[in-house]
Amino acid sequence: MLLGNFLIGLREGLEASLVVSILIAYLVKSGNRRALTPVWAGIGAAIAISVAFCVLLSVASGEMQFKTQETFGGTLSIIAVGLVTWMVFWMRRAARSMKSELEGKLEGALSLGTGALFAVAILAVGREGLETALFLWTNINAAQSNSVQPIVGAVLGLLTAALLGYLLYRGGLRLNLKRFFTITGAALIVVAAGVFGYGFHDLQEAGILPGLRSWAFEPSTWFDGMGTPGQWLQTALQGVFNLTPQVTTVQAVMWVLYVVPVMALFLRPAKPSAPKPQRQTATAQS
Repeated sequence: MLLGNFLIGLREGLEASLVVSILIAYLVKSGNRRALTPVWAGIGAAIAISVAFCVLLSVASGEMQFKTQETFGGTLSIIAVGLVTWMVFWMRRAARSMKSELEGKLEGALSLGTGALFAVAILAVGREGLETALFLWTNINAAQSNSVQPIVGAVLGLLTAALLGYLLYRGGLRLNLKRFFTITGAALIVVAAGVFGYGFHDLQEAGILPGLRSWAFEPSTWFDGMGTPGQWLQTALQGVFNLTPQVTTVQAVMWVLYVVPVMALFLRPAKPSAPKPQRQTATAQS
């Protein structure tokens, strides 16, 4: 679970870091340092809202009865996977235009005043933050463990993303963002598949879906005979793939139904853009 949450924190955190670096770099280079205060305030507010959202989810789920808690967790897991999937594809498509779009919004906000700058920052960063908080919460909740490893993994991923974002801003790091987001996006799809499958497992435990005792396979029986190395391998696979000790048929089917088409679409080569028609200058004849 440490590695899985590290990947989530790194991938999603770097998106937020890129947004922040674009906002700050534009204001500094355009000589609008006075506008940094409301922008930083918006960024701080977005982070606070994301943390509060994660805490609210934990408190709300803790007050529920077992079946309600499983229904709540399973539904949020499926929603979170949908949001993350959309964001992975959106980031691959919009990475090139993200800088110009953010700078355009900032340019318009500068003419409107402090409130507009605050709004641009909180909306730009808040979208990334809320999505990251929801996905991390569902993945940690799926772990069903008192270990701090899932939280440590998420924090390490976010800190690494913040460091990479700072180095990119300072120009001390040259990173092929297209390749980076392709690799981490593919890894995140695998992690999301585990959360997706476990979301349906939660709905089975809530009694909404049947087949809770219909197991496709039992990884625990494979690893028990390996001793300590088997336990480590089981923990690693559960952390990255949400491969639980007993995998239900519904859970396995939903894992495959998600990861196969989504991964195929994500890794599909982009279609070459159509060549722009050349303008021909007509020669006037008398």
